[in-house]
Amino acid sequence: MLWIAGADALGGAFAGLKGGVVGSFLAGQFDHAEWVGFRFYDLIFPLFVFMVGVAIPLSLDRIVAREGRSGAISRLLRRGLVMYVLGVLLYGGMAEGYQHIRLMGVLQRLAICYMAAGLLYLYLKPRGLVSVCIGLLVGYWALLTFVPVPGFGAGDYSRGHNLANWIDANYLPLRLWDGDYDPEGLLSTLPAIASCLLGILAGLWLRDENRPALTRVRWLLIAGVALLMLGHLWGLQFPVIKRIWTSSYVLVAGGWSLLLLAAFYYLIDVRGWRGWAQPFVWIGANALAIYVVSHLVDFGNLSARLFGGEISAKLNSLWPGFGGLVLAFTGLALCVLFARFLYVRKIFLRL
Repeated sequence: MLWIAGADALGGAFAGLKGGVVGSFLAGQFDHAEWVGFRFYDLIFPLFVFMVGVAIPLSLDRIVAREGRSGAISRLLRRGLVMYVLGVLLYGGMAEGYQHIRLMGVLQRLAICYMAAGLLYLYLKPRGLVSVCIGLLVGYWALLTFVPVPGFGAGDYSRGHNLANWIDANYLPLRLWDGDYDPEGLLSTLPAIASCLLGILAGLWLRDENRPALTRVRWLLIAGVALLMLGHLWGLQFPVIKRIWTSSYVLVAGGWSLLLLAAFYYLIDVRGWRGWAQPFVWIGANALAIYVVSHLVDFGNLSARLFGGEISAKLNSLWPGFGGLVLAFTGLALCVLFARFLYVRKIFLRL
């Protein structure tokens, strides 16, 4: 959520820094790969999907214990549908007319993954979840590799030539985000569900108190490295492409997600170093509220009112582009302070 709230501004700010190798590198990492490839910015969305999966066993098990499986299903579907509708509204809803409604988007995909993975979790054991995850990844690979696309044939993964793009262009109604396809389209949602299932499996492993904490950390690290290796190997044939959420992309993003989860769990829960992570607690306690507010409130504009104009110009005179970087970090800090305000006053948005 921290990166979703401020990554765009930081990316532009790093790109504006002049004469710095580090700034140029960071600017590249805060932008999506054009098509094939993997950068830090390509990790943010699947990491969110992964963490939704991690939270599913923790939340649904409590509801099942209190209300039974039928009550958990009702809560799951209600949360998912509200999240989906919020996503449609955040992308403009009916503001520009019926034809401009975007049916698929970031929050919509999160909602679909949450509902699908949650239902699977309620009915399947871990081995079943593993089987479905593998089936989704292999099945998606088979569809994009062997099903011919009219005019282009089979096994062409380039933009507009692959099956996922073709289905969006022909069968996804209303507004498409990138003109002729949608990066959160219909078919590519299937491997995104697999990303959520990876999170569920990680969450189940993490809460297994029959194993020592360091053992859990060790195996999360091993699994993360294994997924990275498998993902890059698979990528030699089925390229790592975020915009159509290829199976190799799921494994690479899942590998990094596991490594980050292991690192944060070790630092915060095992070693007890918690003070530095408090801003993440503020944001995580109100993740949906922060997501919605960051789309409705222009924290960058508020930042400019504080440090724009002559102050920003002065900073730019010291180092070209430095003023923009200060504005970006200030906007992000304002978002974090807003999260703290909600947390301290015990204001939590729940579905």
